[in-house]
Amino acid sequence: MKTGLHQHTALRQDLRINPRLYQAMDLLYMPLLDLQQHLKQELLGNPFLELLEPEEEEETPVAQEAQAEKEKKGDDEPDWENILLDDGAEALAGSRDLSEAREYVEPVPVETKDLSDHLRDQVQMLDLTPRQRLLADEFLGNIAEDGYLTATLEEIIKGANQLLEEHAAESEVELTVQHYTLADAEEMLKIVQTLDPPGVGARDLRECLLLQLEDQKRTDTLAYRLVKEAWEDLKAHRWSDIGKRYGLSPEEVQRAADDIAKLDPKPGLQYSAASDVYIIPDLVVQKIDDKYHVFLNDSGLPRLRISKTYQDIARDKKQYQGENKEFINQRLNSAHWMIQAIEQRRQTMLKVMNFIVDRQREFFEKGVEFLRPLTLREVAEVIGMHESTVSRVTNEKYVQTPRGLLPLKFFFSSGLSTTTGEDASARSIKAQIEKMVTEEDQRNPLTDQQIVELFARRGVKIARRTVAKYRDQLGVLPARMRKRL
Repeated sequence: MKTGLHQHTALRQDLRINPRLYQAMDLLYMPLLDLQQHLKQELLGNPFLELLEPEEEEETPVAQEAQAEKEKKGDDEPDWENILLDDGAEALAGSRDLSEAREYVEPVPVETKDLSDHLRDQVQMLDLTPRQRLLADEFLGNIAEDGYLTATLEEIIKGANQLLEEHAAESEVELTVQHYTLADAEEMLKIVQTLDPPGVGARDLRECLLLQLEDQKRTDTLAYRLVKEAWEDLKAHRWSDIGKRYGLSPEEVQRAADDIAKLDPKPGLQYSAASDVYIIPDLVVQKIDDKYHVFLNDSGLPRLRISKTYQDIARDKKQYQGENKEFINQRLNSAHWMIQAIEQRRQTMLKVMNFIVDRQREFFEKGVEFLRPLTLREVAEVIGMHESTVSRVTNEKYVQTPRGLLPLKFFFSSGLSTTTGEDASARSIKAQIEKMVTEEDQRNPLTDQQIVELFARRGVKIARRTVAKYRDQLGVLPARMRKRL
């Protein structure tokens, strides 16, 4: 057997994804705001692309004739005398009030203080020694956004003592470090828990509620006593057991529990620095003459076209050669492809949304209880595209409908079989469960099994464990804990 290098020819097929295909998939995935930014970057990077302004429309013959007449008369020269002497009084006279004549300035939201800033401002006003302030800062640094203390007293002491040792090590003068003790931490915890909002600095929900009741001077009430002495029974809604223990009727216990439920379980969130999130819908569905129409909300999207200047350069045979030819070909092809890709994205989104509107017409007419089950595969088969393409089109996209602003993913859910042969949407089932619970007799709330039986009467087959799962997802308590006396 001889060894060596040999050459031979062979034919084979390889599946390779063109880089432009990757970019096309990214364009489908992008929400409207991201696409706007992407197109602006393309305009900067490709000289063959230019922005088509809305006002760049062809002038009518009448307008062209008027412009030519002006040029003949020399009317293009502005009347500087009238401009300089005009004080704007005539314009104001036609206005209803002065505010209409002023330039509109969009209000800018002012940054508000978060919980940490709010607490530190209060600590600055307290009469504390520098040693106490250092420990107070350590406490504030361990308070979460919801107002709860996230570290144990031992961990806080350890962190504060470490700061003391570091300060002593950096000092040129030898200092005797007096470490914080557990008693110091407990004393500071009491100070921190007196700050606003009431309940801040609590280590658990029970302590948070007690602090709020103490702040309201309600330490002699039944509510305070129940939270302090019968917390586990209170959480489990054992009204009868608590009543027997304290010689009360179950109704009295429940009324006290209702008062406790009015307290804030996460007091720090009222100072949350959560920023506003603005959603611009990619699509709009409107009902016109008893028919639903789908529109693309892309009026703010830059309109692209091939630059006429660079088209002339491409036609110039003297410049269209050598390195220039390669550059022109590359950029021109890229520009054409980008324009085609944007149009393809528009058409794909319209196809998908039009199918959704046809499929979910009952939802638009009657509400979420009539939402039908729908999968990405069904849409892909109807519009003749791959399932992954439909997934990209619907991801992070929103549509403005007569039923409100909804994500496109809202219309896709699994189904449950019915006796009529049609499937019922899981989202529809959840809405029906929520409605059943809202309309139930609070003295005899519906159990999961009773909900299963109600669905059976409607022709929907559903398991009890599925009802329990959907109920948990909706945040609905079990029947025993929803019962009112």
